[in-house]
Amino acid sequence: MPEFLTLIPPQDALHKILDHLSPRPQPETVETASALGRVTLEAIPAPHPLPEFPRTTVDGYAVRAMDTFGASESLPAYLRLSGEVPMGAAPSRPLHSGECMLIHTGGMLPQGADAVVMLEYTQVARADEVEILRAVAVGENVIRVGEDIQKGEEIIPRGTRLRPADIGGLMALGITQVVVARRPRVGIISSGDEVIPPEQRPAPGQVRDINAYTLSAAVQQAGGEAVFYGIVGDTRPAMQAAAEEARSECDMVVITAGSSASTRDLTAEILDGLGAPGVLVHGVNTRPGKPTILAVCDGVPMIGLPGNPVSALVNTRLFVAPLIAALLGEVVRPQPTVRARLALNLASQAGREDWVPVRLLPVADGYRAEPVFGKSNLIFTLARADGLIKIPPAANGLAAGEEVDVVLL
Repeated sequence: MPEFLTLIPPQDALHKILDHLSPRPQPETVETASALGRVTLEAIPAPHPLPEFPRTTVDGYAVRAMDTFGASESLPAYLRLSGEVPMGAAPSRPLHSGECMLIHTGGMLPQGADAVVMLEYTQVARADEVEILRAVAVGENVIRVGEDIQKGEEIIPRGTRLRPADIGGLMALGITQVVVARRPRVGIISSGDEVIPPEQRPAPGQVRDINAYTLSAAVQQAGGEAVFYGIVGDTRPAMQAAAEEARSECDMVVITAGSSASTRDLTAEILDGLGAPGVLVHGVNTRPGKPTILAVCDGVPMIGLPGNPVSALVNTRLFVAPLIAALLGEVVRPQPTVRARLALNLASQAGREDWVPVRLLPVADGYRAEPVFGKSNLIFTLARADGLIKIPPAANGLAAGEEVDVVLL
């Protein structure tokens, strides 16, 4: 087992545990309408082109573009009105030279038409004749067959977390079911003789369980299924039994508290004995969350997080969420960030990666990032924040007025 608190950079720690995993996401077929946030397990090709017929993007008149060449307000072109394209149906006849048809946004172009003149650039001269006041080019105001997607084109790659636009695109192609990765089960164990359920009133020296619920929400947000194994006392038999049960039933296990430098800390010792290779990392060079434990026990990643709520939640973003993504086979996209100017000077210890909660305040030229100061055992330090900024190990701090990237919470 690595020496206690042999600190390594968080990215190195993450790579170390990922190198010991061989995720095999399990398939699950779900209704597309309910697939928001799920991760695709196979690439999805288009069964047909989209659109399947040429359509107009405006209200106006379907025309042959060559019939409008040279048209202007002072010298309009005159075309015979040969009918109207019904919505939701194919045109009843083709368009011939010298003709136009009234068409509405989304309507199907009649055969022979290759452009649409917007309604505002026309006027009715007689009952069966239209003045064209502006020339159009071939393809103007028209969506061609397959312009959005060609038949057989890969529309969603494997490992994609489905977004609202993806759901709409699948439905547009008639794909009402999709194969996704089963949500990994993440066991959550709270430990500490002083920790009690939230519904109970704490006696002196007791605290309500915060971490089980913040971590459960974070696990769900990351795409996992949280499984709560209750509050475990600070004894070897209790912790050992809970850890063994969770490891046997889940794809990942997260234990909160029991990772500090206390002599009562059994987490690292127990995890190291639950299966090979055991504890890989005991201490990361970051604040908050330095005494984090990363282990793999017979193929199951197991993480010991500090009991302080801010430390636990920040390190959930650094380690738990990326591990869930790996178990899902997700191709990870960049985290959403906002550029802002720092409101105050922030000091930092060189060689350590610091994460600081900030509020985002709108100003004339964008946003100002105002640090939310508080100890790592105060949950509202994060609850009041909009995001986190990183002070890299090479820096001694950040200066007021400096532009920073705020990772949104």
